[in-house]
Amino acid sequence: MTISSPDQTDKKPHQSTRRQWLAVVAVIAAMTAMRLVYAGVLELRTDEAYYWTWSKEGALSFLDHPPMIAWFIRFGTALFGDTNLGVRFAGILAMLVTQLLIADIVRRVTHDFRAIVLAVLMPEAALYYGLLMAKVSPDTALIPFAVAMLWSLVRLNESNDARWWLAAGLFGGLALLSKFTAVMLVPAVLASMLVPDWRRRWLTSPYPSLAALIALIAFAPVLVWNAGHDWASFRFQLVRAVATHPLSLRTVGEFFGLQLGLVGFVLLPVVLSGVALTAWRGYRNREPVAILLSTAVIVPLAYFFWKSLALRVGDTWPMFLWPAGFAATAINIARLPREGWPERMITSTVWWAKVAVISGIAFVVGVFVYYVATPWNLIGRTDPVGGEAGYQQVVARAQDQLQKTGASWIATTDYRTYAMLRWYFNGRVPVIQINERGRYQGFRDPGMDRVRDRVGLYVAREPDNMLPLWSATTAVRQPVERMERSWRGVVMDTYALEKLTGWTPDLAPPPDSPFFRWRVLAGEVAPRALAVLTNDRDKRRGPGAASSFEARASARSSF
Repeated sequence: MTISSPDQTDKKPHQSTRRQWLAVVAVIAAMTAMRLVYAGVLELRTDEAYYWTWSKEGALSFLDHPPMIAWFIRFGTALFGDTNLGVRFAGILAMLVTQLLIADIVRRVTHDFRAIVLAVLMPEAALYYGLLMAKVSPDTALIPFAVAMLWSLVRLNESNDARWWLAAGLFGGLALLSKFTAVMLVPAVLASMLVPDWRRRWLTSPYPSLAALIALIAFAPVLVWNAGHDWASFRFQLVRAVATHPLSLRTVGEFFGLQLGLVGFVLLPVVLSGVALTAWRGYRNREPVAILLSTAVIVPLAYFFWKSLALRVGDTWPMFLWPAGFAATAINIARLPREGWPERMITSTVWWAKVAVISGIAFVVGVFVYYVATPWNLIGRTDPVGGEAGYQQVVARAQDQLQKTGASWIATTDYRTYAMLRWYFNGRVPVIQINERGRYQGFRDPGMDRVRDRVGLYVAREPDNMLPLWSATTAVRQPVERMERSWRGVVMDTYALEKLTGWTPDLAPPPDSPFFRWRVLAGEVAPRALAVLTNDRDKRRGPGAASSFEARASARSSF
């Protein structure tokens, strides 16, 4: 397939164009099938299992995030049951919807077949979208709604029909109902409304205000839940948003390294250059769509870069902004020859776009083959998939100790361990995280009739089992086993299993209790407790393990 930028598109596609369409459809079908295999074969990651537990509850919202991801998972599991594919299925649909919306944005702006093809294939060439959209997260839910909001505003510009504001408001509200970072798109919406010459019309029109009202109504479940829970979600996120830390070049390097890996080592520079030219064109000529798409990338990216100067930015946090960048890049390539740019620049831009797509898809397929079809661990303990795999081993040992000790329930002190145990036991045994109970406000009774005054089994990843909060309980802990969780021959973590007697956990401790507070809001772990944990960790694991506990604590956070 050839990607180029002709001055105009034939009104009636000739035979070559039809063959290209068939080739594009074949590529998308093959990549979608690959994502389905990936979703069904690979074990759930810990955060995915955590969100799955949300889907089993009736809460309006949750401490960490709004509820949309739980609804996505509930939809998938209603079709395919509590399986890996069931949990991840909505993410695969979200990818296809996102591609269709990007393609339609480019079609309406350029009417250029090859630009549309490029817009559809760029997500396939980016590792996050081409493969990892099969891994559900709040970003998976956010992305299609964010793109749908941008698409509605493109339709507004095309038709000049003010009713498209209402659709934009609805999709914007659903984006917020997916993840709070959707608010970063507001500057793009305002800029596209106020910078172009049509600003006078919208400043006096009721439709933008109605759109904001619709977004607020769609966001209402989060507001209602937070009003009844001391605005916990907003306080949880605000701590990170306003936190100050020393300047760190390491976190800046991690930020750019992750974006290069997840978007593409060639594709990312191509998209950034396309966005830059789109921004220049948009603000110079006051073009609403160019302003909208470029600002939707530039403002969030600038914010995340600023935060990366002192804070580890999560790998998925910026993923909602790149689809706008893909659309802007495809539109830019179609616009260059029409604006009389030098032929050398046009040729070079098209060539790099082709290289980005071809090399990116090859890289995505290679990563798929590595995780699905090979027995190797080439990255060691830092492997992002292997680091959260192998929990069946923990579950098997826990099942064995339940029978040996006569325990009827399981206690944990880490939400990731809690989520994986609950996923694999799936209601057969009550699993309770005894601390950070603020995470589980509004959750159903896990089965306290099988917990109260019964023997329990404590399962904890070392050194989390040394948390000092146990001294505030009457629990008697008897070590019964230590075991290692491994992946492809590499030990990933060590777990302690202990028999618990003489204590029943409180599912609703007071808000000022150490059993209620969540680590991020409470400032992670108290310095003295952290020193105890670190010293114990170093004794068990030996030299070279420094900072791993702190790094994992930081990595747990999701914006």
